[in-house]
Amino acid sequence: MTKIKTITCHVVTTPIKRPFTSSRGWLYKTRGTCLVEIETADGIVGWGECYGPSAVAKAFIDTQLAPRVIGQDPFDVEVVWEDLYNRIKDYGPKGMSIAAISGIDIALWDIIGKSVGKPVHKLIGGAFRTSVDAYATGLYFTDMDRLVEEAVAEARGYVEAGFKAVKMKIGLGSIERDIARVAAVREAVGPDIRLMVDANHSLTVPTAIRMGRRLEELGIEWFEEPISPEDLDGYVEVTRALDVAVAGGENEFTRWGFRDAIARKAMDIVQPDVCAAGGITECKKIAAMATAHGVECVPHAWGSVVGLAATIHFLASIPDQPPCLFPVAPMLEFEQEENPFRDHLALEPIRQVGGKVAVPTAPGLGVEVDRAVIDRYRAA
Repeated sequence: MTKIKTITCHVVTTPIKRPFTSSRGWLYKTRGTCLVEIETADGIVGWGECYGPSAVAKAFIDTQLAPRVIGQDPFDVEVVWEDLYNRIKDYGPKGMSIAAISGIDIALWDIIGKSVGKPVHKLIGGAFRTSVDAYATGLYFTDMDRLVEEAVAEARGYVEAGFKAVKMKIGLGSIERDIARVAAVREAVGPDIRLMVDANHSLTVPTAIRMGRRLEELGIEWFEEPISPEDLDGYVEVTRALDVAVAGGENEFTRWGFRDAIARKAMDIVQPDVCAAGGITECKKIAAMATAHGVECVPHAWGSVVGLAATIHFLASIPDQPPCLFPVAPMLEFEQEENPFRDHLALEPIRQVGGKVAVPTAPGLGVEVDRAVIDRYRAA
């Protein structure tokens, strides 16, 4: 049986031409990620990705995790996961340590798929759908003097490109300011486009409830991260007070981190990120737990084509919630801001056509990485 020979972290970064911000307040001037390359003794290469500060993920892998993985059987993916988690949980059961494990886990699934000639979704239960509905994430804040105009133009562009769903940012410090911007976008795209909003946990509980009631009048699909992720009781309050679905969880990690939020139905939709919450292995367990409690699972996605592909395989393997004659399948977050690692890292990029993205059918993740792109953007 083949063994893991090497683990290499590639930190890539690049400035972007059009910086943007959200309610978090910091300006995104660069894009980057940490790609995890794992090679077996017989030459099979798997790729993974870690969410968050790339140099931190690399440090975790290089100093803490890689020595425990080299020499292991890549098919022992859950054995490896448990060993790594128990190695670091005394000082890192959340955050970057789990993101580092996530990158390794995704790369192992890529290796397994390539070894047996099957796409990852076939290895984690099969695909409930051959394509996934994609929504465009965008409408950040760029020109503070033209917040409404730029949002309207951008949203119309996504609809013209074929998207049937759009997610926009809110959190401008005033309910009236946010509602005016959302209302303008709703009018521009029409009633048939699914529209979601994301506050990036910028609101208090009372403000979130007042905001949510106004959003309900505009036919918003879900209200994402209204309040701080640490305030689980606050999420319960907001979710109980509103008819619009409340979403959250992109800042949570592992089945233990999601357990109470799901069991208490603190939110209607949980959003684990496969590159952050523990990889494909752990996100399958989070999704199963959500299904058992009648909570939807719609993963967060942000990063390169590697993480995007892993998310698509994970999404394909999630059953409709609830199963019915006319199901509403979980959607793929397809972030649209400038990102060469999403658009150019793969020799064949992932694209949406008519608001849908095909589930890859090639072995593993189905992504062939262009090493020239890594070399071009490699961080010093």
